[in-house]
Amino acid sequence: LYLWRRVATYTKRMGNHSTVSTFLLWGFSSFSDLQDLLFVMIFFSHVTILAANTSVMVAVKLSHNLHTPMYFFLCGLSFSETCTTVVIIPRMLVDLLSDSKSISIPECATQMFFFFGLGTNNCFILAAMSYDRYTAIHNPLHYSILMTHKICFQLMMASCITGVVVSLCIVLIVFNLSFCDSSIIQHFFCDITPVVSLACDYTIFQKMVLLAFTVFVLVGSFILIMISYVFIGSIVMKMPSAKGRYKAFSTCSSHLIVVCIHYGFAGFVYLRPKNSDSFHEDMLMAVTYTVLTPLLNPIVYSLKNKAMQIALKKVLDNICRFSP
Repeated sequence: LYLWRRVATYTKRMGNHSTVSTFLLWGFSSFSDLQDLLFVMIFFSHVTILAANTSVMVAVKLSHNLHTPMYFFLCGLSFSETCTTVVIIPRMLVDLLSDSKSISIPECATQMFFFFGLGTNNCFILAAMSYDRYTAIHNPLHYSILMTHKICFQLMMASCITGVVVSLCIVLIVFNLSFCDSSIIQHFFCDITPVVSLACDYTIFQKMVLLAFTVFVLVGSFILIMISYVFIGSIVMKMPSAKGRYKAFSTCSSHLIVVCIHYGFAGFVYLRPKNSDSFHEDMLMAVTYTVLTPLLNPIVYSLKNKAMQIALKKVLDNICRFSP
Protein backbone atom coordinates (compact mmCIF):
# COMPACT_ATOMS: atom_id res chain seq x y z
CA LEU A 1 0.00 0.00 0.00
CA TYR A 2 2.84 2.38 0.89
CA LEU A 3 4.59 1.69 -2.44
CA TRP A 4 1.35 2.13 -4.38
CA ARG A 5 0.74 5.52 -2.72
CA ARG A 6 4.32 6.57 -3.37
CA VAL A 7 4.12 5.66 -7.07
CA ALA A 8 0.72 7.33 -7.49
CA THR A 9 1.79 10.50 -5.65
CA TYR A 10 5.06 10.70 -7.52
CA THR A 11 3.46 10.29 -10.93
CA LYS A 12 0.84 12.90 -10.14
CA ARG A 13 3.65 15.32 -9.38
CA MET A 14 5.37 14.39 -12.62
CA GLY A 15 2.11 14.82 -14.48
CA ASN A 16 1.99 18.43 -13.35
CA HIS A 17 5.24 19.08 -15.23
CA SER A 18 3.95 17.46 -18.43
CA THR A 19 1.56 18.83 -20.98
CA VAL A 20 0.04 15.33 -21.30
CA SER A 21 -2.14 14.24 -18.36
CA THR A 22 -3.73 11.14 -19.90
CA PHE A 23 -2.72 8.52 -22.44
CA LEU A 24 -4.73 6.58 -24.98
CA LEU A 25 -4.13 2.83 -25.14
CA TRP A 26 -4.45 2.43 -28.89
CA GLY A 27 -3.33 -1.20 -29.13
CA PHE A 28 -6.34 -2.91 -30.72
CA SER A 29 -7.90 0.14 -32.35
CA SER A 30 -6.44 -0.82 -35.73
CA PHE A 31 -8.43 -4.08 -35.53
CA SER A 32 -11.84 -2.45 -35.16
CA ASP A 33 -13.65 -5.23 -37.05
CA LEU A 34 -12.15 -7.91 -34.79
CA GLN A 35 -12.64 -6.28 -31.39
CA ASP A 36 -15.75 -8.32 -30.49
CA LEU A 37 -14.00 -11.54 -31.46
CA LEU A 38 -10.86 -10.53 -29.56
CA PHE A 39 -12.96 -9.73 -26.49
CA VAL A 40 -14.58 -13.18 -26.50
CA MET A 41 -11.27 -15.00 -27.06
CA ILE A 42 -9.34 -13.03 -24.43
CA PHE A 43 -12.21 -13.21 -21.93
CA PHE A 44 -12.45 -17.00 -22.09
CA SER A 45 -8.65 -17.28 -22.05
CA HIS A 46 -8.60 -15.15 -18.87
CA VAL A 47 -11.26 -17.30 -17.21
CA THR A 48 -9.30 -20.42 -18.16
CA ILE A 49 -6.06 -18.92 -16.78
CA LEU A 50 -7.75 -18.11 -13.47
CA ALA A 51 -9.34 -21.56 -13.25
CA ALA A 52 -6.17 -23.46 -14.22
CA ASN A 53 -3.80 -21.58 -11.91
CA THR A 54 -6.28 -21.58 -9.03
CA SER A 55 -6.69 -25.34 -9.47
CA VAL A 56 -2.92 -25.79 -9.23
CA MET A 57 -2.75 -23.70 -6.05
CA VAL A 58 -5.70 -25.53 -4.46
CA ALA A 59 -4.26 -28.92 -5.45
CA VAL A 60 -0.90 -28.09 -3.85
CA LYS A 61 -2.63 -26.79 -0.72
CA LEU A 62 -4.92 -29.80 -0.23
CA SER A 63 -2.51 -32.60 -1.23
CA HIS A 64 -0.03 -33.38 1.55
CA ASN A 65 2.28 -35.28 -0.81
CA LEU A 66 2.73 -32.02 -2.76
CA HIS A 67 3.97 -30.09 0.28
CA THR A 68 7.52 -30.03 -1.06
CA PRO A 69 9.77 -27.15 -2.16
CA MET A 70 9.16 -27.77 -5.88
CA TYR A 71 5.39 -27.42 -5.51
CA PHE A 72 5.77 -24.52 -3.09
CA PHE A 73 7.60 -22.60 -5.83
CA LEU A 74 5.10 -23.79 -8.44
CA CYS A 75 2.26 -22.48 -6.26
CA GLY A 76 4.07 -19.15 -5.91
CA LEU A 77 4.62 -18.97 -9.68
CA SER A 78 0.95 -19.72 -10.38
CA PHE A 79 -0.15 -17.01 -7.94
CA SER A 80 2.28 -14.46 -9.39
CA GLU A 81 1.27 -15.17 -12.98
CA THR A 82 -2.40 -15.01 -12.06
CA CYS A 83 -1.80 -11.56 -10.55
CA THR A 84 0.10 -10.52 -13.69
CA THR A 85 -2.88 -11.34 -15.90
CA VAL A 86 -5.25 -9.54 -13.51
CA VAL A 87 -3.11 -6.40 -13.87
CA ILE A 88 -3.35 -6.45 -17.69
CA ILE A 89 -6.30 -8.43 -19.04
CA PRO A 90 -9.34 -6.84 -17.29
CA ARG A 91 -8.20 -3.40 -18.46
CA MET A 92 -7.65 -4.83 -21.95
CA LEU A 93 -11.19 -6.22 -22.01
CA VAL A 94 -12.67 -2.88 -20.91
CA ASP A 95 -10.75 -1.04 -23.64
CA LEU A 96 -11.98 -3.49 -26.28
CA LEU A 97 -15.56 -2.44 -25.48
CA SER A 98 -14.82 1.22 -24.77
CA ASP A 99 -14.45 4.11 -27.19
CA SER A 100 -12.28 6.32 -24.94
CA LYS A 101 -9.43 3.91 -24.07
CA SER A 102 -7.89 6.65 -21.92
CA ILE A 103 -5.66 6.02 -18.92
CA SER A 104 -4.28 8.65 -16.55
CA ILE A 105 -0.56 8.96 -15.83
CA PRO A 106 -0.91 7.66 -12.23
CA GLU A 107 -2.97 4.67 -13.45
CA CYS A 108 -0.43 3.99 -16.18
CA ALA A 109 2.44 4.13 -13.66
CA THR A 110 0.60 1.81 -11.27
CA GLN A 111 -0.06 -0.72 -14.02
CA MET A 112 3.58 -0.63 -15.12
CA PHE A 113 4.77 -1.01 -11.52
CA PHE A 114 2.73 -4.14 -10.84
CA PHE A 115 3.35 -5.69 -14.25
CA PHE A 116 7.13 -5.43 -14.09
CA GLY A 117 7.24 -6.21 -10.38
CA LEU A 118 5.33 -9.44 -10.92
CA GLY A 119 7.26 -10.22 -14.11
CA THR A 120 10.59 -9.86 -12.28
CA ASN A 121 9.20 -12.01 -9.47
CA ASN A 122 8.31 -14.72 -12.02
CA CYS A 123 11.85 -14.74 -13.42
CA PHE A 124 13.55 -15.19 -10.06
CA ILE A 125 11.02 -17.80 -8.91
CA LEU A 126 12.00 -19.80 -12.00
CA ALA A 127 15.65 -19.35 -10.96
CA ALA A 128 14.81 -20.59 -7.45
CA MET A 129 13.03 -23.60 -8.96
CA SER A 130 16.14 -24.50 -10.96
CA TYR A 131 18.26 -24.33 -7.78
CA ASP A 132 15.71 -26.58 -6.07
CA ARG A 133 16.02 -29.16 -8.88
CA TYR A 134 19.83 -29.02 -8.63
CA THR A 135 19.71 -29.59 -4.88
CA ALA A 136 17.28 -32.51 -5.27
CA ILE A 137 19.53 -34.24 -7.82
CA HIS A 138 22.90 -33.39 -6.25
CA ASN A 139 22.02 -34.12 -2.61
CA PRO A 140 18.88 -36.29 -2.55
CA LEU A 141 19.65 -37.65 0.94
CA HIS A 142 20.09 -34.18 2.43
CA TYR A 143 17.45 -32.47 0.30
CA SER A 144 14.98 -31.93 3.14
CA ILE A 145 17.75 -30.37 5.25
CA LEU A 146 19.08 -28.09 2.49
CA MET A 147 15.65 -26.95 1.24
CA THR A 148 13.74 -26.22 4.43
CA HIS A 149 10.50 -24.24 4.58
CA LYS A 150 12.46 -21.28 5.89
CA ILE A 151 14.92 -21.30 2.98
CA CYS A 152 12.10 -21.68 0.45
CA PHE A 153 10.25 -18.76 2.01
CA GLN A 154 13.42 -16.65 1.98
CA LEU A 155 13.99 -17.40 -1.71
CA MET A 156 10.39 -16.49 -2.48
CA MET A 157 10.63 -13.24 -0.52
CA ALA A 158 13.95 -12.37 -2.21
CA SER A 159 12.23 -12.77 -5.61
CA CYS A 160 9.35 -10.57 -4.49
CA ILE A 161 11.57 -7.84 -3.02
CA THR A 162 13.76 -7.83 -6.13
CA GLY A 163 10.63 -7.38 -8.24
CA VAL A 164 9.41 -4.45 -6.12
CA VAL A 165 12.78 -2.66 -6.15
CA VAL A 166 13.43 -3.13 -9.88
CA SER A 167 9.89 -2.16 -10.84
CA LEU A 168 9.89 0.92 -8.62
CA CYS A 169 13.17 2.11 -10.16
CA ILE A 170 11.81 1.61 -13.69
CA VAL A 171 8.59 3.49 -12.93
CA LEU A 172 10.40 6.42 -11.33
CA ILE A 173 12.73 6.73 -14.32
CA VAL A 174 9.95 6.49 -16.92
CA PHE A 175 7.53 8.87 -15.22
CA ASN A 176 10.22 11.40 -14.41
CA LEU A 177 10.15 12.16 -18.14
CA SER A 178 8.08 14.94 -19.70
CA PHE A 179 5.36 13.82 -22.09
CA CYS A 180 4.76 16.77 -24.36
CA ASP A 181 4.11 15.25 -27.79
CA SER A 182 1.61 12.55 -28.71
CA SER A 183 -0.49 10.89 -26.01
CA ILE A 184 -1.23 7.72 -28.00
CA ILE A 185 0.43 4.56 -26.64
CA GLN A 186 0.79 2.03 -29.44
CA HIS A 187 0.03 -0.85 -27.10
CA PHE A 188 -2.80 -2.32 -25.02
CA PHE A 189 -1.03 -1.66 -21.70
CA CYS A 190 1.64 0.68 -20.31
CA ASP A 191 4.81 -1.05 -21.48
CA ILE A 192 8.19 0.68 -21.24
CA THR A 193 9.11 1.29 -24.87
CA PRO A 194 5.71 2.57 -26.11
CA VAL A 195 5.52 4.98 -23.14
CA VAL A 196 9.06 6.40 -23.30
CA SER A 197 8.70 6.89 -27.06
CA LEU A 198 6.19 9.66 -26.22
CA ALA A 199 8.66 11.57 -24.02
CA CYS A 200 10.42 14.67 -25.33
CA ASP A 201 13.41 14.47 -22.96
CA TYR A 202 14.29 10.77 -23.21
CA THR A 203 18.11 10.56 -23.28
CA ILE A 204 20.55 7.79 -24.13
CA PHE A 205 21.58 7.62 -20.45
CA GLN A 206 18.01 6.84 -19.35
CA LYS A 207 17.73 4.32 -22.16
CA MET A 208 20.89 2.55 -20.97
CA VAL A 209 19.69 2.49 -17.36
CA LEU A 210 16.35 0.96 -18.34
CA LEU A 211 18.17 -1.57 -20.55
CA ALA A 212 20.45 -2.44 -17.62
CA PHE A 213 17.44 -3.24 -15.43
CA THR A 214 15.95 -5.37 -18.21
CA VAL A 215 19.22 -7.25 -18.72
CA PHE A 216 19.59 -7.75 -14.96
CA VAL A 217 16.14 -9.33 -14.72
CA LEU A 218 16.05 -11.44 -17.89
CA VAL A 219 19.70 -12.26 -18.53
CA GLY A 220 20.67 -12.36 -14.85
CA SER A 221 17.94 -14.79 -13.82
CA PHE A 222 18.48 -16.84 -17.00
CA ILE A 223 22.20 -17.19 -16.19
CA LEU A 224 21.29 -18.45 -12.71
CA ILE A 225 18.99 -21.02 -14.28
CA MET A 226 21.63 -22.13 -16.78
CA ILE A 227 24.28 -22.47 -14.04
CA SER A 228 21.96 -24.81 -12.15
CA TYR A 229 21.32 -26.87 -15.28
CA VAL A 230 25.00 -27.08 -16.19
CA PHE A 231 25.64 -28.65 -12.79
CA ILE A 232 22.56 -30.85 -13.16
CA GLY A 233 23.77 -32.02 -16.56
CA SER A 234 27.24 -32.86 -15.25
CA ILE A 235 25.74 -34.86 -12.37
CA VAL A 236 23.25 -36.71 -14.56
CA MET A 237 25.86 -37.69 -17.16
CA LYS A 238 27.91 -39.34 -14.41
CA MET A 239 25.01 -41.55 -13.32
CA PRO A 240 25.71 -45.21 -14.16
CA SER A 241 22.19 -46.29 -15.15
CA ALA A 242 20.09 -45.02 -18.05
CA LYS A 243 17.00 -45.32 -15.85
CA GLY A 244 18.53 -42.97 -13.26
CA ARG A 245 19.46 -40.44 -15.95
CA TYR A 246 15.95 -40.55 -17.40
CA LYS A 247 14.35 -40.09 -13.98
CA ALA A 248 16.62 -37.13 -13.19
CA PHE A 249 15.93 -35.41 -16.50
CA SER A 250 12.18 -36.07 -16.25
CA THR A 251 12.02 -34.14 -12.95
CA CYS A 252 13.38 -31.09 -14.79
CA SER A 253 11.52 -31.36 -18.09
CA SER A 254 8.42 -29.35 -17.07
CA HIS A 255 10.55 -26.56 -15.64
CA LEU A 256 12.74 -26.43 -18.76
CA ILE A 257 9.69 -26.17 -21.04
CA VAL A 258 8.27 -23.31 -18.96
CA VAL A 259 11.67 -21.54 -18.96
CA CYS A 260 11.94 -21.80 -22.76
CA ILE A 261 8.43 -20.40 -23.25
CA HIS A 262 8.86 -17.60 -20.71
CA TYR A 263 12.31 -16.39 -21.75
CA GLY A 264 11.68 -16.94 -25.46
CA PHE A 265 8.77 -14.50 -25.58
CA ALA A 266 10.13 -12.02 -23.02
CA GLY A 267 13.59 -11.95 -24.60
CA PHE A 268 12.13 -11.31 -28.06
CA VAL A 269 10.18 -8.28 -26.82
CA TYR A 270 12.59 -6.68 -24.34
CA LEU A 271 16.10 -7.56 -25.51
CA ARG A 272 16.01 -7.08 -29.28
CA PRO A 273 16.76 -3.68 -30.90
CA LYS A 274 13.77 -1.35 -31.15
CA ASN A 275 12.45 0.84 -33.93
CA SER A 276 9.17 2.52 -34.76
CA ASP A 277 8.04 -0.49 -36.80
CA SER A 278 8.57 -2.97 -33.95
CA PHE A 279 5.66 -1.76 -31.80
CA HIS A 280 3.08 -3.89 -33.61
CA GLU A 281 5.28 -6.98 -33.42
CA ASP A 282 5.91 -6.35 -29.72
CA MET A 283 2.19 -5.94 -29.12
CA LEU A 284 1.36 -9.25 -30.78
CA MET A 285 4.09 -10.97 -28.78
CA ALA A 286 2.81 -9.28 -25.62
CA VAL A 287 -0.61 -10.85 -26.20
CA THR A 288 1.19 -14.18 -26.29
CA TYR A 289 3.13 -13.80 -23.05
CA THR A 290 0.30 -12.14 -21.11
CA VAL A 291 -2.34 -14.66 -22.21
CA LEU A 292 -0.67 -17.81 -23.55
CA THR A 293 2.24 -18.23 -21.12
CA PRO A 294 0.17 -18.15 -17.88
CA LEU A 295 -2.21 -20.62 -19.56
CA LEU A 296 0.51 -23.02 -20.69
CA ASN A 297 2.40 -23.23 -17.37
CA PRO A 298 -0.25 -25.15 -15.40
CA ILE A 299 -0.96 -27.30 -18.47
CA VAL A 300 2.74 -28.21 -18.85
CA TYR A 301 3.13 -29.11 -15.18
CA SER A 302 -0.11 -31.12 -15.25
CA LEU A 303 0.72 -33.09 -18.38
CA LYS A 304 4.27 -33.93 -17.29
CA ASN A 305 3.58 -34.71 -13.62
CA LYS A 306 1.55 -37.70 -12.42
CA ALA A 307 1.39 -36.45 -8.82
CA MET A 308 -0.12 -33.17 -10.00
CA GLN A 309 -2.59 -35.02 -12.24
CA ILE A 310 -3.81 -37.07 -9.28
CA ALA A 311 -4.11 -33.98 -7.07
CA LEU A 312 -6.02 -32.04 -9.74
CA LYS A 313 -8.35 -35.00 -10.28
CA LYS A 314 -9.16 -34.96 -6.55
CA VAL A 315 -9.90 -31.23 -6.72
CA LEU A 316 -12.23 -31.74 -9.69
CA ASP A 317 -13.95 -34.67 -7.96
CA ASN A 318 -14.55 -32.52 -4.86
CA ILE A 319 -15.97 -29.71 -7.01
CA CYS A 320 -18.31 -32.11 -8.79
CA ARG A 321 -19.38 -33.64 -5.47
CA PHE A 322 -20.39 -30.30 -3.95
CA SER A 323 -21.87 -28.78 -7.09
CA PRO A 324 -25.68 -29.06 -7.44
